This record gives sequence, C-alpha cells and structure tokens, in this order.
Amino acid sequence: MINKEKEYYLRLRGQIKDWFDSKAGSRQKWSEFILLAPDLFYLLYKVARDPGVPVMNKIKIGASIAYFIAPIDIIPEAFLGPIGYLDDITVAAFTLNQLINDINPEIVRKHWAGNQDILRLLKTIIINADLMLGKGALRKIKKLFSKR
Repeated sequence: MINKEKEYYLRLRGQIKDWFDSKAGSRQKWSEFILLAPDLFYLLYKVARDPGVPVMNKIKIGASIAYFIAPIDIIPEAFLGPIGYLDDITVAAFTLNQLINDINPEIVRKHWAGNQDILRLLKTIIINADLMLGKGALRKIKKLFSKR
C-alpha cells in the first residue's frame, strides 16, 4: 500500500476502533457498518490496483477513494465523527456493486479480507442506505456516483 493510503487506513482504523470502544460508539445503531469503513477503503485500493480491472472502472474506484479521503463530503467526519463514514461506506458499496456487474465478481472477492461474503454485505449496505443516510443524502450520492 502506498504510504499516504496506508497512513489513512491505519488512522481510520484507529479512530473507528476507539469510537466503537466508547459509550457513544457501542450504542450507535449502524456501528457494524461503520466498523467496515477501513476494510472497504482497503478493498477499493486493492481492486483499483488489480490488472484485471478495466481502466474506466479504476477511474470510478479512484473517485470513491478520493471521496473517502476528502475532508468535506455529504456527511463530514470532521463534524460528526465516525458516523460521518456512513456516506463513504455507501459510496464504496455502490461503486463496488457497479464493478461487480461489469467484471468477474471473483476479482472483488479475492481482495476482500473480511469473513463475511462481500457480495451479500454490499447488498445489505445498499438496502440500508436510505435508513442510514436519509433520502436526501442518498439521492446526492446516487447523483454523484451514478453509472454513466
């Protein structure tokens, strides 16, 4: 992993773990999804570097990685803490789901480090996106990352 991405990944993992171990994090309804943020970021990074992924898909993945790293987005982490990663998680899920529809899903599966089935997990995130974000935020994300 390139140093910048590795530093971001490690910082993100530490912040979310500390938050989850806190009283606020342990009571948050969407904690299980928020805990996935570092792993989804890492998955985007790994898939973007896979030679079997077409360039146009890599550009979309790159946009999703940039969205993760950007300090200002639809639900900013700077103001809301780890809850602000819910939009980043949703962006990652939409991007990876589009990718799976374009290429062999095994490319995504081979880079997933988690125990859960990544395809099922992405669908679960997408199904719950309205509840997690609210329709206004979800609409903005769909508009930003719609398939063109």
